[in-house]
Amino acid sequence: MARIDLQDAAAITAADTLSMLALQMGYPEQFREGIALARAFNLPPLPADTHEVVILGTGGGSAASGNLLRSYLFGEGRVPIHVVQGYNCPGFVDEHSVVIAVSHSGKTEEINSSFEQAARTGATLVAMGAGGRLKETATRLGAPYLDVPGGLMPRVAIGYIFAPILVMLERWGLCGDQSQALEESIALMAELAREYGPESPVERNLAKQVTQRIADRIPVVYGFADHFDAVAWRWKNQLGENSKYMAFWNTIPHLHHDEAVGWDMQPELMRQLAFVLLRDQAGESAQMVKRWTATREILAERAGACVEVESRGESLLARMLSLVVLGDFVSCYMAIAKGVDPTPVAIIDLFKKKVGQ
Repeated sequence: MARIDLQDAAAITAADTLSMLALQMGYPEQFREGIALARAFNLPPLPADTHEVVILGTGGGSAASGNLLRSYLFGEGRVPIHVVQGYNCPGFVDEHSVVIAVSHSGKTEEINSSFEQAARTGATLVAMGAGGRLKETATRLGAPYLDVPGGLMPRVAIGYIFAPILVMLERWGLCGDQSQALEESIALMAELAREYGPESPVERNLAKQVTQRIADRIPVVYGFADHFDAVAWRWKNQLGENSKYMAFWNTIPHLHHDEAVGWDMQPELMRQLAFVLLRDQAGESAQMVKRWTATREILAERAGACVEVESRGESLLARMLSLVVLGDFVSCYMAIAKGVDPTPVAIIDLFKKKVGQ
């Protein structure tokens, strides 16, 4: 497929054969539906002394949502949130744990394995997805199962995964009232969908502008603790699945103690990297601003590109999701600009075939 001019909305739409961009523009409605499903869901009672919430999930939908929840609730959550992406349930899970198993397809073998193990610990169990083996297992175990709409790639079903779990945590009293933050986030996502959609020209479309600045280089995305590490990880995942780019991520201030030394590698290699700095001025301390400034100044002298993008919104949730949405659109435009359809994941399909999934 030939390279595509990002000013050409018709060509963009034609290249996006399975409408990934349209699905991303539908996030506001997804969130509304996901919230409604979770509010009507028959939740089990919490253990008398809840020690932690463990989310079992893999990939750009389930694990990404779990990590976004962990980051979002870092300063507010009343118990730790752990995200498990492998075949085994952690040894600390017991009758004081809440375990939420998430597999949109229901077929994810790692989650089916760890969920079966969790069931033997006495933990409080919940499962969710769009059917499949996980639903069958939950039914057999007597665990409540939340049905969400299927037919989507999990990485573009964030409104059906992230939002319901957040509402569950709110209903359990493990975080505060999320109504206002969710409403603001939904309204902002609708606004951003219009700004970042295919019909919006480059000069008014930040997602297309970022794409043009980092295209044809290896992306490295930096977020910051405590709340934007998972956002950077989401960018990295989406650049892999949608853009078909190797991409990397890290967290400030952690990376200043080790990875930053790597910026002194061969100049010709550094020029092949494009750094994206995820900023949130509303949540940055004076010391963190100094770290970002130093990071930008050093990278500007070494890297092939260094782009800062700023969060939008009032609430922390809206600010985090504003950068998630931007990254999702950038990841699609990165693929389309080089003439690649963002939706198919041939390597993942090949890998599943080789391991017998």
